[in-house]
Amino acid sequence: MTAPYLTAALYKFVDLHDHADWREPLIERCREHQVKGTLLLAPEGINGTIAGPEAGVQAVLAWLRRDARLADLEHKASWSDHPPFHRLKVRLKREIVTLRVPGLRPQEHAGHYVKPEDWNALIAQPDVLLIDTRNDYEVKIGSFDGAINPGIGAFTDLPGWLARQPALQGATKPRVAMFCTGGIRCEKSTALLRMQGFEEVYHLEGGILKYLEQVPESESRWQGECFVFDERVSVGHGLRPGAHALCRSCRWPLSQADRASPLFQEGVSCPHCHAQRDDGDRERLAERQRQVVLARERGVAHIGADAMPPANSATSAISEGGERAGQGKPDATQAQGAQSQPRSASGSATR
Repeated sequence: MTAPYLTAALYKFVDLHDHADWREPLIERCREHQVKGTLLLAPEGINGTIAGPEAGVQAVLAWLRRDARLADLEHKASWSDHPPFHRLKVRLKREIVTLRVPGLRPQEHAGHYVKPEDWNALIAQPDVLLIDTRNDYEVKIGSFDGAINPGIGAFTDLPGWLARQPALQGATKPRVAMFCTGGIRCEKSTALLRMQGFEEVYHLEGGILKYLEQVPESESRWQGECFVFDERVSVGHGLRPGAHALCRSCRWPLSQADRASPLFQEGVSCPHCHAQRDDGDRERLAERQRQVVLARERGVAHIGADAMPPANSATSAISEGGERAGQGKPDATQAQGAQSQPRSASGSATR
């Protein structure tokens, strides 16, 4: 039997100059059909993740696709037994995934798509420079064998990193392959290189998630797990849930070793944020965790479990935006797409 809640993660780069006019009607349609989640609207397109009863989600998608510009809007579907979102957010943004490069048009200049089944052959070629466009905390969980980690803390740091790489600055432009979680960040990063005169720029169609879904583990060049912006936290081959969990205090992905640390206290702190918590923080967070446990025992949702961490937390300065926006440290409040994304299963924007 299919789980009752459908989650749809979506994004599309398209000229949406009238995006502000979409907000109120879109909110009305979502409320009408009991659909919640986060959607980002910008002049460059739409990005987000919504969830609700199947008929309701399909109705909202059909309403979006009624516009010729979104007629071919694709979405990634997943199912859950519990509602992934407690709220609906439809936000107007400058970009659906923030990079802050004026004049960039991914809908026209994105690199060449490479299907998952063809990716291994491409990245095995010695003259291809393989770049992971994700944030450092994502890369540390897993990446492709031989990929370069830019070590960035936010997607907006990528242009500066690219500009500092000697291999990318010569008169002869190398072949470059880029990848990200769900594909949206690579639409922009490859468009940036194309705008700078690179011709042979490639990106993984459907992102890491599509690769892990379609490529057999025995043939895979992926190592480790893939961070996802939902309650699964990480996934492996076949999109099976991984071994990581989320710190409910700072939203950092925690390995089994992190959770075995004496600095880890569920809902209060972990090795990544323990030093940033004072006694007042710990007391408040411990009380919040107690309420979360009580709510769970009663079988009711505790929205406070998804509350933002304290102002001095590692994730407090996250910019909102797409993939779910690919900005800053992990936080479930950003829109997967909308890849900066959810606190609950599949509750995120597309990345």
